[in-house]
Amino acid sequence: MNFIHDDFLLDTEQAKELYHNYAKQMPIIDYHCHLPPEQVGDNKQFRNLTEVWLAGDHYKWRAMRSNGVDERYCTGDASDYEKFEQWCATVPYTLRNPLYHWTHLELRKPFGITDRLLDSSNAKRTWDQCNELLATPEFSARGLMTQANVKMVCTTDDPIHDLAHHKKVAADSSFKSAMLPTWRPDRAMAVESAVAYNKYIDRLAVVADINISTFDDLMAALNKRHDYFHENGCRLSDHGLETVYAADYTEAEIKTIFAKIRGGNELDATEIEKFQSAMMVEFAFQDHAKGWVQQFHIGAIRNNNPRLFRTLGADTGFDSIGDHNYAKPLAKFLGRLDNENRLAKTIIYNLNPRDNEMIGTMIGNFQDGSSAGKIQFGSGWWFLDQMEGMTRQIEALSQLGLLSRFVGMLTDSRSFLSYSRHEYFRRILCGIFGRDMAKGLVPNDTKMVGKMIQDISFNNAKNYFPFKVPE
Repeated sequence: MNFIHDDFLLDTEQAKELYHNYAKQMPIIDYHCHLPPEQVGDNKQFRNLTEVWLAGDHYKWRAMRSNGVDERYCTGDASDYEKFEQWCATVPYTLRNPLYHWTHLELRKPFGITDRLLDSSNAKRTWDQCNELLATPEFSARGLMTQANVKMVCTTDDPIHDLAHHKKVAADSSFKSAMLPTWRPDRAMAVESAVAYNKYIDRLAVVADINISTFDDLMAALNKRHDYFHENGCRLSDHGLETVYAADYTEAEIKTIFAKIRGGNELDATEIEKFQSAMMVEFAFQDHAKGWVQQFHIGAIRNNNPRLFRTLGADTGFDSIGDHNYAKPLAKFLGRLDNENRLAKTIIYNLNPRDNEMIGTMIGNFQDGSSAGKIQFGSGWWFLDQMEGMTRQIEALSQLGLLSRFVGMLTDSRSFLSYSRHEYFRRILCGIFGRDMAKGLVPNDTKMVGKMIQDISFNNAKNYFPFKVPE
């Protein structure tokens, strides 16, 4: 059964022409992902389909749990084939969940499987067919990136990371894709627990070779690591925020607060908010000084299940959409930076779709003419990187900003098979424009619209980010 066919999601002749003649061949800049850098550096050859497809994939684990699958088949000690078999048994129950589309898109590319709908009856056949391909050089970590026409990936890296694998990739002229780090300093402002925070600051002190006893010491260490990341090609930061922190504070207050927690004392809620507000500003100043792009992923409530968080840890599928109201603090934060002429290029991602129009209007407040699309409304993220979520983001940006300047899609994934999300996004984008062209809502000018499709797919990101994309 050829479910994912050449014209999947392309329901007008205009959409088909836009996708096949303009979008399909464009390379990929995956400017935000969670790929393990060591797997690219070592050009990992995956043992089997479970290792490359199910390991670390909390999207699939959530679906399997919802389908009554025991935890040992998700994160436990079941064999790799048993885990895969349970996933295959779950797939038919994911109809209308984006996992159903993603699964079959990923079987189609890169594995070339289009003749079946995955279920338990064809699990062994699929397992054997894919594993045979995974043993070949074309299906190594780098091989999968090359097959997907990936020109650039930006991983997500803590300031204490040594970036050894980024250096290894950069030194290898035989690999035609680039891998750059992204500065993710969330733990440097995570002051909710004095014990956990001080353990992290102790590690930062060792890596930076700076004794950290005062707030000035902290910033000296972070600045030193920021310089190190810049020297190794980093040009983006990323911040995962439950909400936006924009409390008023004084320099003296922040120094006192840091001394308190560094002394092992817990902070109260007001002190936490002040400190995190100050750190957001400090991080933003760092990025502006070096001409970086800053990204803010806002709205996830993480680790909601305390029992399973204790057992399994973070990033195992127990996160959800938050409902904070953060329009005013976001405006205050951006305004604070703009007042000082220190507002870097910025991408804002929301997780709650109710905030689409708020973000769509907020970015317009801080466009200053210095560059096209300086402040970006980021693509549908996490729970929203599915058909309706991406469509709603595109519609909001279209109505309230300039979709033509949008930097497009990213995977936000730990899997080398997730590049199909770029294909999914491009098909949805072409479908939207194709229907508009057919209805007369935009000119039926394929060349004009096609250029816009190519810009959103690749060119805008290439021009927006301050790094050189390999040819």
